[in-house]
Amino acid sequence: MENLMTDLALLPKTQAQLVSRLKSRGPQSIKILAGQLELTTMGVRQHLTQLQGKGFVKHAQLSHQTRGRPVTLWKLTEQGHSLFTDGHARIAVALITEASKTFGDAGLRQLIDNENAAMLASYRAEIPDPQLSLSDTLEALCAKRTAEGFLAELRLTPTGWLLIENHCPIFAAASSCSALCAAEFSLFEKLLEGHATIERSDYLLDGARRCAYRIQPVGSQQ
Repeated sequence: MENLMTDLALLPKTQAQLVSRLKSRGPQSIKILAGQLELTTMGVRQHLTQLQGKGFVKHAQLSHQTRGRPVTLWKLTEQGHSLFTDGHARIAVALITEASKTFGDAGLRQLIDNENAAMLASYRAEIPDPQLSLSDTLEALCAKRTAEGFLAELRLTPTGWLLIENHCPIFAAASSCSALCAAEFSLFEKLLEGHATIERSDYLLDGARRCAYRIQPVGSQQ
């Protein structure tokens, strides 16, 4: 395909909105997309057809309803996902490979732990103390993760919160070194230690569409 766009910002505004919606919400029908973006179904169909021609979207599985005809869903292709930042994936993978060769697995893990400790200090300096307000802490954490390219969102649940990361800018690196994911989870645990418990409910490396974390306050703190 000639002149393939590789940056979301290069897409027309409406098409960028559609791509972002499919990234954060997964497969969607034309009717749902039209309602969310306040567009006509015909307009959405035209934009999706153009995006399909560029290789960024495709038909997903049919949504079988209890009544009426099945609804066709649309989802991002691999090229569509590549419109979002990849955190210099190829360089990161190469560095991990070379570090493992040079220092061994134990040495690589130590490097990751050292970097994680520095990140924790940075997070604690920028994010409100959970002892003052756990809710404010999580809102700030969500904003920071979004700024780092994770397209994070925070949802209130009956038992606490759900922190969702709709994109992983280090996915290629994490695929070659799962210790990065373990370090990330450890970072969250230490940041919330004594104030909330956290568990991973969705995991990209296990085939999920995104990573998500259930967070529950310790005791009655909200």
